Amino acid sequence: MDFSLFYFANDSAEPGDAGRYELMIEGARFADAHGFTAVWTPERHFHQFGGLYPNPAVTGAALAAVTERVRIRAGSVVAPLHHPLRIAEDWSVIDNLSGGRAGVSFASGWHPVDFAIRPEAHAHRKEALTRTVRDVRRLWRGESITTPDGNGADAEVRIFPPAVQPELPCWITSAGSVETFRTAGELNAGVLTHLLGQDLDTLTGKIAAYRESLREHHGPDAPGHVVLMLHTFLGEDTEAVREAVREPLSGYLKSSFGLISGTIAPRAGSFDRGGIEDADVDYLVDRGFQRFFDRQGMFGTVERGLAVVERLERAGIDEVGCLIDFGVHPKAVLESLAFLDDVRRRSAPQAG
Repeated sequence: MDFSLFYFANDSAEPGDAGRYELMIEGARFADAHGFTAVWTPERHFHQFGGLYPNPAVTGAALAAVTERVRIRAGSVVAPLHHPLRIAEDWSVIDNLSGGRAGVSFASGWHPVDFAIRPEAHAHRKEALTRTVRDVRRLWRGESITTPDGNGADAEVRIFPPAVQPELPCWITSAGSVETFRTAGELNAGVLTHLLGQDLDTLTGKIAAYRESLREHHGPDAPGHVVLMLHTFLGEDTEAVREAVREPLSGYLKSSFGLISGTIAPRAGSFDRGGIEDADVDYLVDRGFQRFFDRQGMFGTVERGLAVVERLERAGIDEVGCLIDFGVHPKAVLESLAFLDDVRRRSAPQAG
């Protein structure tokens, strides 16, 4: 099992807040010094949930400058919002800044408001995802693509600077659709996923479908790679951890509920919170907190963390992306990383 740090902070939305990125920078330095595999930052737009991270290329460049070994990854780039040339150029710069440590997970996007950047892309976002992955990979290898120039004529263009890595490590982000898992297998990419809206048992079946698609399209030796994003906070005592994360994680879930329920952008089939009292929302958040703490995260002691890792390994997961920035004070989170590192070390195969 590989261990990485994953960032998806719920921004305070208060102007002038100092230290917004302290945890990202200091956590990455810890990961770099202690043998973690990667640091992931997402692409989120126009909402406080995840709002610290509108551009993973910017955060990735910052992380490349303060680390030496840990891999720098986007989790994710929303592919339909960007031209493949822009993605390939940005991440090739990060690959150069980091000495060949860049990686990208590509997502199709899901929230209509995100597409205010490029509204025409929303209707065909699934097709754009596959096309973008293929074009970015070609550009990364030094090949050119044909695209209209400012006069409407076809232009053959390739990117500069050339990337350090000959192939771009890439993943496809899935919120749970088994078809997305199969698409990742067809593209010979990894999968980045989470436990929102799916449990480990159903995820195990989707991972099996991904491995089958890999074998079908790329032969039995295609390795594949599955990364699970998992909310994480460890300490000496489970009940002390429960109380430490209760308020911030509940607030984090409440913020996400506001986004997912469609309150900022009602859409067909979305859940309308308009008829729900605040007390009902608090009840749902409390139930969500208990579920997250007991079954959908890595919370508690090192021993509980080791038990979670064992279950993830049985499910076929290769890497756990530990989401650490959900509202707990940065100092407490940074102190908790020593316990996570203990889990990482004790989970590693023993030589001999």
